[in-house]
Amino acid sequence: MLDRLLFKHLKMFFRLIIRKDLLSLTLNYQRRMESILAGLCGTSPEDPLPVWVHGNVGHCFNQLTLNVIPHVILAVVSACFLGTPRSGSGVPCRSGWGCRIATSFVLAGLFLADTIPATISQQELGPVYLEVLANGTAALTWLVHGLALLVLCRSSHGFTRGPVALPLLILLPIPSFIITLVWYCQSGTAWSPAHPAASSRFAILCLQLVSLLAYIVGYLFPTAGRQDFLSINSSWQQEQLTSETGIPVLDEQTVAEDGESWLSRFFHVWMNSLMKRGYQGKLNRPQDVYVLPRQLQAARVCDRFYFCWQKKAALHHVEEETVSLTSPILAGDDGSSNAPDSSRCAQKAVQLFSVLHAAFGLRFYSLGFLKLAGNLLGFSGPLLLNSLVNFMESRQEPLSHGVLYALGLFAGTFLSALLRNQFTYEMNKVTLMVRAAVISAIYRKALRVSSTSLTRFTVGEIVNFMSTDTSRLVNFCLSFHEVWSMPFQFAITLYLLYQQVGVAFLGGLVLSLLLVPINKILANYILMNSKEMLKHKDARVKLMTEFLSGIRVIKYYTWEKHFRTRINACRAKELQKLRAINYLDAVCVYLWAALPVVISIATFVTYSLLGHQLTATKVFTALALIGMLILPLNSFPWVLYGTLEAKVSLDRIQRFLELMDQDLEAYYALDSPADTATAMEMRCAAFSWVPVEEESTRQPLSTGTLQLHIENLSVRKGMLLGVVGKVGSGKSSLLAAITGELIKQGGRVYVCDLEQGFGLATQEPWIQFTTVRENILFGREYDARLYEEVVEACALSEDLNILPAGDQTEVGEHGVTLSGGQKARVALARAVYQDKELYLLDDPLAAVDADVANHLMQKCILGVLKHKTRILCTHRTEFLEKADALLLIDNGRIVKIGTPADILPLVEAFPKCKDMDKKQKNKAPDEQGQEEAIETEKEESSQNNLIQKEEEKKEGAVAFQVYKAYCLAVGTWLALSILFSLFLMQASRNISDWWLSYWISSISQTANTSVMVCSASLPSAELLLFSIAGLVFPIQALDTTPVPSNGSVDVNFYLIVYGSIAGANSLFTIFRAFLFAYGTLRAATVIHNRLLERALKATVAFFDTTPTGRILNRFSSDLYCVDDNLPFFLNIFLADIFGLLGILVIISYGLPWIGLVLLPLAVVYFSIQHYYRHTSRELKRLYSVTLSPIYTHFSETLSGLSSIRAMRATQRFELENQLRLEQNQRCLFASNTAMVWLDIRLQMIGVAVVTAVAGIAIIQHQKQLGNPGLVGLALSYSLSVTNLLSDLISSFTQTEIMMVSVERTEEYTTDIPMEPQDRLVQVAADWPSQGLLEFQEVVLAYRVGLPNALDGVSFTVYPGEKLGIVGRTGSGKSTLFLALFRMVELKSGRILLDGVDNQLVGLEELRSRLAIIPQDPFLFSGSIRENLDPQGKRTDAELHEVLEQCHLRDAVTQMGGLDSELGEQGKSLSVGQRQLVCLARALLTQAKVLCIDEATASVDQKTDQLLQQTIRQRFADKTVLTIAHRLNTILDSDRVLVMQAGRVAELDSPTRLSQKDGSLFQHLLHSRQQ
Repeated sequence: MLDRLLFKHLKMFFRLIIRKDLLSLTLNYQRRMESILAGLCGTSPEDPLPVWVHGNVGHCFNQLTLNVIPHVILAVVSACFLGTPRSGSGVPCRSGWGCRIATSFVLAGLFLADTIPATISQQELGPVYLEVLANGTAALTWLVHGLALLVLCRSSHGFTRGPVALPLLILLPIPSFIITLVWYCQSGTAWSPAHPAASSRFAILCLQLVSLLAYIVGYLFPTAGRQDFLSINSSWQQEQLTSETGIPVLDEQTVAEDGESWLSRFFHVWMNSLMKRGYQGKLNRPQDVYVLPRQLQAARVCDRFYFCWQKKAALHHVEEETVSLTSPILAGDDGSSNAPDSSRCAQKAVQLFSVLHAAFGLRFYSLGFLKLAGNLLGFSGPLLLNSLVNFMESRQEPLSHGVLYALGLFAGTFLSALLRNQFTYEMNKVTLMVRAAVISAIYRKALRVSSTSLTRFTVGEIVNFMSTDTSRLVNFCLSFHEVWSMPFQFAITLYLLYQQVGVAFLGGLVLSLLLVPINKILANYILMNSKEMLKHKDARVKLMTEFLSGIRVIKYYTWEKHFRTRINACRAKELQKLRAINYLDAVCVYLWAALPVVISIATFVTYSLLGHQLTATKVFTALALIGMLILPLNSFPWVLYGTLEAKVSLDRIQRFLELMDQDLEAYYALDSPADTATAMEMRCAAFSWVPVEEESTRQPLSTGTLQLHIENLSVRKGMLLGVVGKVGSGKSSLLAAITGELIKQGGRVYVCDLEQGFGLATQEPWIQFTTVRENILFGREYDARLYEEVVEACALSEDLNILPAGDQTEVGEHGVTLSGGQKARVALARAVYQDKELYLLDDPLAAVDADVANHLMQKCILGVLKHKTRILCTHRTEFLEKADALLLIDNGRIVKIGTPADILPLVEAFPKCKDMDKKQKNKAPDEQGQEEAIETEKEESSQNNLIQKEEEKKEGAVAFQVYKAYCLAVGTWLALSILFSLFLMQASRNISDWWLSYWISSISQTANTSVMVCSASLPSAELLLFSIAGLVFPIQALDTTPVPSNGSVDVNFYLIVYGSIAGANSLFTIFRAFLFAYGTLRAATVIHNRLLERALKATVAFFDTTPTGRILNRFSSDLYCVDDNLPFFLNIFLADIFGLLGILVIISYGLPWIGLVLLPLAVVYFSIQHYYRHTSRELKRLYSVTLSPIYTHFSETLSGLSSIRAMRATQRFELENQLRLEQNQRCLFASNTAMVWLDIRLQMIGVAVVTAVAGIAIIQHQKQLGNPGLVGLALSYSLSVTNLLSDLISSFTQTEIMMVSVERTEEYTTDIPMEPQDRLVQVAADWPSQGLLEFQEVVLAYRVGLPNALDGVSFTVYPGEKLGIVGRTGSGKSTLFLALFRMVELKSGRILLDGVDNQLVGLEELRSRLAIIPQDPFLFSGSIRENLDPQGKRTDAELHEVLEQCHLRDAVTQMGGLDSELGEQGKSLSVGQRQLVCLARALLTQAKVLCIDEATASVDQKTDQLLQQTIRQRFADKTVLTIAHRLNTILDSDRVLVMQAGRVAELDSPTRLSQKDGSLFQHLLHSRQQ
């Protein structure tokens, strides 16, 4: 980031310091130009362009200034309209256009005709070359103008009078015609027979004036009525609408830039309507922004990129052997491969950089010419400025010289501004192309890469490739052209310095070169710290992700302190590195400030030691050139640093692109077996999760080391194959092997109809963030009959009726608003709706109750899918009786294949007994607590089908409160100190510049001892107004004494004062740099701490209704802005404000009359920036809003990769990514172009300031007023105004955008609902000692305005009692636990624990005294030890004991013991094993009350039976509340509580309830007998 800061400050620095003494470098050039001009005009070289000759305007001045220049401007502007597209309406032009076109061509002919008598007359009116130049230019202009009118007439402008600029420019040459006409009349040669050539020229001149008059009349002709125009335009709009469906027409133009005239493109006039809409507050949706120009549209850019990729692959002669980045997932499209190793070679051979180079290189490099031209024109400003100051000082040169210099200044700054603006705009377009290509390449690769290769990177890292690394590549594109332009500038400057001080320049150069390695060392340290900081940041964000994903469990276990400590530890390391970076930055800023002083002193000392005499001219010029040296010297390391950063990112992306692709042709056998009825076959097949070469180096992990060996497995078409086995035996791995997600180490795999894919329902259901219907359709067309059939078969009909918008209800991120059972059924419905031939079902029955499981089995698996081939993995063996065959798997090998009768006895926990079996088969409903929360939420949002609240988008400017909050975070006194140090820094800089001008004035005044500062006779009051003295001092105070002679002026004195001021300036600079670094660090610390504290104490309801990504955004990108981006832009913004104030003070001091120009320009400036900021803010917000869906969709794709690939939906997902990218690019393009739109307008204001300063300086010169030194200073300052005005708005807008991050963090630190933190009673250390639990008339609603989830619940659980809780979905079972743990506060009633009301006990105390085994197994990254005992209170022996009791001891030992890492969210363990770890945690607690919420859903029956036994033994004397999943687990409970609609329906012993006729419990027990 610092490189950009340095660029801004350094550019400003060397612009400010350039002064008059570069004149010597341009003197020869000036003399040559004067002699050429004198030859052309036939005048003397002393005054080559006289303005006034014999009482009339000089002919040469008239022809060149009033004739040629206006014609050139008209020609350029007319040429801009030559590219205007035709209108498709075919309506003929109005007669006014015909008249104008005809007169234009007539005028071109007349000017050509005028050349003949001008050549014959030979000097009669003027030199022949001058006349030929003037007439030739005019003829060419009118020809171009006529062609432009012809083009405009056939465009949509043909219905109006056309652009107003053209007729206005037509009027510019008229003064020249009139002056010439007057001359003819006065000289008497108009109709003189003695002068036939002159007479004919006069006649031609009259005809020209008549033609001009005819042109003006033609322009004033009536044109099409507004109604006609609108009707024609609306038909054109209709065409636009059809081409871009779904995007409303904005105005007359929908597609950005395409078909615009050159003038419109140069000044971005086409953006005006969008800027206006933004100002009016009408930019609310991404659709309100222009469509991208054709060349930038994502589809075209990606096609070009992939075409180049394929060409590169072809050059390596491997395109037909490899699955390249662009090849489809299946053979039969555009390419495939046979050998995995060839694939790897090819992908290493094709380098991303070379493809980008081939695709966009020509356009990118050619922009260097624009950069070069802009830079060279940038030098014209200082050179012409020196000439102008010299002209003022000498008082000998004619006025025409001054006018020419002023015009040159205008032309130079104008063209330079135009070229620089176009360079920025075109560069933005190239970066958009690069961004689109890289993002889509990463996405495409992710869809094709094999799952096993993908495990080398975490999801976060891969998303980072798309965000951070792509941004770095884009930033490199912006700074690349600096890499070559800086050495070029360095070389030129050194040469010029040598011209001034000879070899003495080496003294300063050696010193400055010594500072280069220091800069390099600093850059290295910053780079090193930056890498470390990003590592700690990644670790912190990863921790936050885990914290948010397991927030309920963390609150149940009261682990907030543990996570706070871990997160703060990461944050402390991150801030430590950030502190190092900031302070190193501050040192760099100081070095930059000190460097010019050190170099200049070294150069001058060397110069003196060599025996030369120092003069002001030498000092002044040398200082200017040294200032120009600083920029390349100091900035080059930073540009290199940016380049290195981009190289690192490029390598990271390249590594990802080189991963092995899924190679399905090599994986599957393509020849079908002899038996055509075979759907799937495996012979001698061996599979692994890890590539062979990695296995030796890899730590043994449970899934990592699981090898799958299938000797012989054949599945016939239409068969139902059940797969059974204990937890972690390899059931899911078998399905992964069939879909091609594992690495095949040998053997043969055959699948029938491979192209069609599979119907896959994974164990952990993958749900998209869209509507329920879209989840089920999954890209297929809606077929009402099939859809209804599938919804009914998957038991979703009732669920859809409950949802507020039915199947149009949007589910949250990862399906968060659905219960586990609903998610499983939606995922199953999706697979069924795809209508594939082979179905792979991974335990879809695990998370549903007995009724629903039975329904799914009968209606779906044995119903809708009865003619399909089905492979079903499940622990619920009671449903497998009707399977055609069962496969028993253990430790990755098939133990036995046979009929259900053969296999079931081997896996079931105990022999079949009819009643027992029925009881065993019945299970309680799934994740009710969650469902209740959701159902109530649904009622609340009955007006709206979006469950989650839309993220609030703040409107308008960032509130003052946000700035105030940031100031307070920095510290009030510290903030004031920073501002004061900034003031001192700027003041000392301006004083040093003023001192130089004073020095020059002194020396120029002493050049002639007879000259006085002011004439002894006082000037008139009128003229005195132009003098600064007249404004500041009383008239009589003017010094009229002679100035001492040259000998008394001591150069050393001036040098010492200058050095002292410069030294003070560098001191203030380092003071300000360190203060600023310290202040922003302090703010970053305070903001993070407040945000984290608030998040830790937030209510569960907040986390339920807010997507994880949204909260995570605050802790990742928003905090990154507060840490890094905000200080960077705020620093520039403050420097720009003080810089601008300093410049205005100096300019006004040097030229007081400039105020007359500055005031109206200030009004224009403020109105433009106000207009821009409104639109820019909205466009930036729209960009942010459209950026999130890209990353969300990407991470969603990564988590559902196996499902997407199995169901062959990769192309559709790629297209979806492209559409999201396109929408985001639209907003980014509009946002970038708005900045360029602003920039060109501000540049024009700057051009006006420079021209005005030059004009006023010439007037002062004519009146012989003003101090040349001060005027020179004011002029040099005015040159930097252009850039500073632009930088100021840019930095302010960027600061405002970064402040949005502070606004968003503040919103969370003030608006998040918090859990009550008060503690009203002090409880004993061993409370609850008995375990007596009483619910007394408990009423609870999830949120205000929602129906009660618990409605007057009263019951008592006695100490040591075992209570089973059952009930249908939505009955309020899990809500009992939420109430007990105070996850949701009660509306009324009380819950007493050992007689103490739980509302009065502190939350932390209450939750820590209770134990729970939650429904969702939650593990965080870290060791097994940390997961079992985060506080570290238990011994190894205790931990081993509980692992033994949970049957995990062997698995843990195999992984490497208690300290082995579990990976992200416990990846290393199967789902069943994760549940066992959660059970082990509960066994470690000493709590008197244990709550079990369906804890053994993913565990096989044998293990489940053993676990129930363990729980009964370990908690024999404890009170245990169990929400039943398998009814046999609660049959031995003391009592059973049956919940219904939030009330207690039944409460008695299971025996009594099962015998009581009509009881709900009895109905549950016998529900499966039907």
